[in-house]
Amino acid sequence: MNARTDTHLSALSPTAALRALREAPPLVQCITNAVVTNFTANALLAVGAAPAMCDIPGEAGLFSGIADGVLVNLGTPTAEQRDAAREAVRHTSRWVLDPVAVGVLPVRTALAAKLLEHRPAIIRGNASEILALAGEGSGGRGVDATDGTDAAAGAARALALRAGGVVAVSGPVDLVTDGERVVRVHGGDALLTRVTGGGCSLGAVMAALLGVCAPLEAAVAASALYAVASERAGARSEGPGSFAVAFLDALDAVAAAPAELDARVGDAVAAR
Repeated sequence: MNARTDTHLSALSPTAALRALREAPPLVQCITNAVVTNFTANALLAVGAAPAMCDIPGEAGLFSGIADGVLVNLGTPTAEQRDAAREAVRHTSRWVLDPVAVGVLPVRTALAAKLLEHRPAIIRGNASEILALAGEGSGGRGVDATDGTDAAAGAARALALRAGGVVAVSGPVDLVTDGERVVRVHGGDALLTRVTGGGCSLGAVMAALLGVCAPLEAAVAASALYAVASERAGARSEGPGSFAVAFLDALDAVAAAPAELDARVGDAVAAR
């Protein structure tokens, strides 16, 4: 294990987390959706991390033991990727599960259930995906949620306690919980939902932050970063195309000067 991953930030401060990331650029392994590979790699580079799309069986486990954080995204789970994911999660505790479209489709739903046994540090998804993963819903409409964030609050807390990690529910107001505490992150621009890879790359940035801080801090910091960066990009864009480019620029700018991020984070409250 890289020595710098043994020291975690104690304060729930996105600003401190992003500064730590820039000072010690983490290596992030991505076993991810073929549709979003390029955008995800560029998002990681923009925030100051080093991406590695290492998803070949025989290499995935070896690399996950070296990486500072690992993303397992089930967007396009080919047979080879499924084997790579099962291999990778056996060799690290610093990994993020993004259960894309679980509940709706059987192959990825079964795979997600098996991967949960290896206790991801963070589970990131939309409300419908989290409800389905927790066994309390049937999923959304493909990759799109049909449930609101608050509807998944109870399922998110229960799932966090069962999996022993953090659950981050993305929506108009993001909800992040470790089962004991609940934190809400405010802000964002709707154009982020019209760009392929917005949510998937968020999971990758959470994995990057696992290299410098604990799971709750990592999920909250990444969510706050995306809220602010998407607003900046939306303010200077004419539509999804220009937004995608502006968003990468904004990720770089906000990660380099993250002082405003803490204001987007609500108080951590006890889960009920």
